[in-house]
Amino acid sequence: MRYLPLAFDLLDRPCLLVGGGGIATRKARLLHKAGARLLVAAPEVGEELLELVRESGGRWLSERYEPRHLDGVDLVVAATSDSSVNAAVSADARVRHLPVNVVDSPELCTFTFPAIVERGPLAIGISSGGGAPVLARRIRAQLEALLSPAVGVVAELAASTREQVKAALPEPVRRDFWRWVFSGPVARKVEAGQVQQARAELLHSLGEWQGSPEPRGEVYLVGGGPGDSDLLTFRALRLMQEADVVLYDRLVSPAVLELVRRDAERIYVGKQKQFHAVPQEDINQRLVDLARQGNKVLRLKGGDPFIFGRGGEEIDRLADAGIPFQVVPGITAASGCASYAGIPLTHRDHAQSVRFITGHLKDGILALPWGELATPGQTLVFYMGLTGIETICRELIDHGLSKKTPAALVEKGTTPDQRVVVGDLETLPGLAEREKIEAPALSIIGGVVSLRDKLSWFRR
Repeated sequence: MRYLPLAFDLLDRPCLLVGGGGIATRKARLLHKAGARLLVAAPEVGEELLELVRESGGRWLSERYEPRHLDGVDLVVAATSDSSVNAAVSADARVRHLPVNVVDSPELCTFTFPAIVERGPLAIGISSGGGAPVLARRIRAQLEALLSPAVGVVAELAASTREQVKAALPEPVRRDFWRWVFSGPVARKVEAGQVQQARAELLHSLGEWQGSPEPRGEVYLVGGGPGDSDLLTFRALRLMQEADVVLYDRLVSPAVLELVRRDAERIYVGKQKQFHAVPQEDINQRLVDLARQGNKVLRLKGGDPFIFGRGGEEIDRLADAGIPFQVVPGITAASGCASYAGIPLTHRDHAQSVRFITGHLKDGILALPWGELATPGQTLVFYMGLTGIETICRELIDHGLSKKTPAALVEKGTTPDQRVVVGDLETLPGLAEREKIEAPALSIIGGVVSLRDKLSWFRR
């Protein structure tokens, strides 16, 4: 690391900007935002730059650069189109041991401007040392997307109550309290626009922590989507990075699991066909026990936790136990797999409704309202239906659907290993056996499947 990231306090400090064009104006915006007093040395300046100088309480030195302009300043930026002037500014500033930046000339700089992500008093700088500014800006854009706009308000709230918290709580309890503030109900109230309620919650909880500083946990019930990590929500990713412990199942892809905080404890509780690694009741209780130990517990599920994910059972148990929790929806397998397979779930000419159905066999029986399902003009999506695919196709035919009704199986949808097999109700069971389709696989049945050849964009 050649450049050490530092933060300058420039409030009302004199900063010299040499140059009056567009590049100089961009640098002036940053310096002005930091509260600097701008001194600009240039024969001519643009209207915006002149206004920034006025607002900062600075001066426009309407002349070419001279070494005397460095007298009394704290920081120097050279942003002219004349390389000889820029080099002179750098040399003169170095003699005086003044920090100097020369735009687009890292070899002449003693400091560089990072790409900045700003949320109120919170500022994150991404620097490549001037060597790859486009890459730094790209990373900034990624961070902008990941950080909630409310983070700045949370930071301001923390700053305004910092001394109260410091006086009330010793370390390490104080550190745990702030961690709770930034990831718990206080932060959620701020994100909902309830800033005053968030302040009241913080101060009320401070009294409780002062009286009984016990560990406080929380559970995040997060939908990890159908497999492609790019389909995660921003909130899901944030909570995945905060968790101390993660309970995950077989449907969570390795790419998604890789984004969990690296030092978090990982506990596999997945279920496989005809084998339950951990009974659901035990999973529910484990969530309660881990949270009561003060952990931030991530319950990471494939798809969406409320669509055949038994998420409702888990939060029901958490509510009974008084454990705070958050639920983050995920892209369900039906939507993700159908999209990646090029099959629209609804289409004006083929399907006016869609039904999600569990195809899981219980005691070898699949008891479903087949008469309702065997209706034209709708799309049927069967979750966990690979084992019962022969039963599904036979029952739909027996209850009135044409044996030529288009049908598809999507194996490992949205992942690099995705495979799509297309046939009809008559041929699909044989295709599944011949192609050796493996779970997880989703069945899509209806006229929309016939559109795949025309509409599919995703090919492996």
